[in-house]
Amino acid sequence: MHLAEAFDPGNQYAVIYMWGTTGIGYNVDAVHQRLGDDYTPHSWDIVFNPELASQFADCGIAMLDDHTEILPAALRYIGKDPLSTDPADLDAAVAMLEQIRPFVRYFHSSQYISDLANGEICLAVGWSGDVLQASARADEAANGVQVGYAIPDEGANLWFDMMAIPADAPHPEAAHAFINYMMDAQVAANNTNYVQYANANAASTDLIDPEVLGNPAIYPSAAARANFWTLQPHDARTDRLVTRLWTRLRTGQ
Repeated sequence: MHLAEAFDPGNQYAVIYMWGTTGIGYNVDAVHQRLGDDYTPHSWDIVFNPELASQFADCGIAMLDDHTEILPAALRYIGKDPLSTDPADLDAAVAMLEQIRPFVRYFHSSQYISDLANGEICLAVGWSGDVLQASARADEAANGVQVGYAIPDEGANLWFDMMAIPADAPHPEAAHAFINYMMDAQVAANNTNYVQYANANAASTDLIDPEVLGNPAIYPSAAARANFWTLQPHDARTDRLVTRLWTRLRTGQ
């Protein structure tokens, strides 16, 4: 909750519905075939190092179509503050990404779920719950695809889905009733068990499926959490710069 205070000082107006991380989804067999049976993704290296990323050019890498997710990870990878707004740092991050751009099949914020599940791509920079859904779909289809999720050692973005009521909401009582229902311990646990995203309701912890609660991809270790960052809004000038750089990366122009 203390991290959420960056967006809602004192946690006065909003509650966390779900939270998760932005990391790397991967086809287990494809990684082993290319990097060895004993290799388990653990670093941004696998998507940001051209030597490694190039080995997945044939089966494809997908990335979120979201500069607020990809650029901070790139900044951290090159040793910069992931929240830096220094134009030189941002340009350096994009220059690094341009080195692996030939191996990125597409930028999209949902297509990678089905593509990972079907074995259409090998790697995806995506949201934790989406990758776990891809894994569940592959298991249900019994198609022989095994999907894994890695939180990079260098760190990752920690994000929140939050609920709040607009000041001019026409039915605030109904909104409060809905939020209270969603915050019920059993309801929160049921939601976490179903969507594979962590919730911030401590009362629900004992009601969560032990397999879900014990999965470090959903509930990361303290060591992993120590390297997380949370995104911050940009001013208008930085927004324009980042949008221009992102367009340059996506289009290759």
